Amino acid sequence: MADQGRTARRARGGRRRAAGAVLAALLCAAACTAPADDPPDTAARDIRATLDRRAAAVLHHDEDAYVATVDPDAPALRSTQRKEFGHLADVPIGSWTYRVTDLAAHGADRATADVRLGYRIEGYDSAPVSVDRVLDLERDPADGRWYLTADRAADGGGRQLWEQGDVEVVRGASSLVLGVGRPRDELKEIAATADLAVPDVSAAWPEHWAGRVVVLVPGTVTDMAQLLGSPAANYRGIAAVTTGETGGSGKAPADRVIVNPEAYALLGSFGQRVVLTHETTHVATRADTSAATPAWLSEGFADWAAYRDRERTATEIAPELADAVRRGDVPAALPADEDFGFAEDADRLARAYEGGWMACELIAGEWGEAKLYAFYRAVGGHAGRDGAVEQALHEVLGTTPEDFTVRWREYLRSRLG
Repeated sequence: MADQGRTARRARGGRRRAAGAVLAALLCAAACTAPADDPPDTAARDIRATLDRRAAAVLHHDEDAYVATVDPDAPALRSTQRKEFGHLADVPIGSWTYRVTDLAAHGADRATADVRLGYRIEGYDSAPVSVDRVLDLERDPADGRWYLTADRAADGGGRQLWEQGDVEVVRGASSLVLGVGRPRDELKEIAATADLAVPDVSAAWPEHWAGRVVVLVPGTVTDMAQLLGSPAANYRGIAAVTTGETGGSGKAPADRVIVNPEAYALLGSFGQRVVLTHETTHVATRADTSAATPAWLSEGFADWAAYRDRERTATEIAPELADAVRRGDVPAALPADEDFGFAEDADRLARAYEGGWMACELIAGEWGEAKLYAFYRAVGGHAGRDGAVEQALHEVLGTTPEDFTVRWREYLRSRLG
């Protein structure tokens, strides 16, 4: 949880001894529960026992047991961890585990562990969310136990919602909304819109998916950026984003739709429904999305699903691209991945999304929706980015990248000119 840094400690007689190799076997520890053939290293076993107690305390809602894993000589950290534990009280946690991915010894009684926290929300997550944390620990020679002295996000990682305040929970028919610092009525409205988005996505994506979505609503765009581990400036005009690793394994990891409450509030009910349907589409397609999937396809398909069967014209859906086409500035190629960066200028970002949507609209109109689904799956199922689109264009649509680009540019002219 929150990084409290290295807390000053009172001297303890006999606490330090000569550095040795007592923690050398820790790098072999794959999880909190040691396998039967784990090296018989007392320190490794005791550190895993501390993390096991910590995980069990979360599952049993035992605040005292959770705080008891923190160094008694770190009162500030204990206080912070107690508060954060309380923030989780209403969240339906179904599983909570720690796995040590790396460990560095600092003498015989201190260590720093890179830990992967995995947690699953009961009834919503088919697989755990993975969170990388860094823990500092010290061993108390009086009882031989290891205690946390610091708990922080790994480099490049974000904070967790419960680190930002008390988590309010609103359950929808097909959604779970977790908010901090937002009115409950607002969270209920978001849940209602998410409940409309889920069946829209199921109608647009015939593959099996969980049919439910978890939405996080932080207090401000700054809080949103902290959850994502990025600068707030990247998200000021973005109403929502979806987290989650790409799939390809046949088992999609848990996703979170994170709402920027400031930008989302500026949208009307139609725009809010489009946004949540777009983001929920990413949740539904995650298992068939991989590193081979270009952004124009994943984002374009999500927009296609969001606008499918909506009474909006192409120029209403793609106004920035329509302006460019009318100026005679027809894009020469499909949008590149870098065009979708949130840090790019707003017009370029809008044209990228609109161009991806038009490409998917073209496939659905010229080849049929079944071919669009097959194309999406074929690209995502490729071994890597190289050749993925080219092979899928040939095998699924019977065309080439050059021919498809020509068709796409003509489609832009005919629909937006």
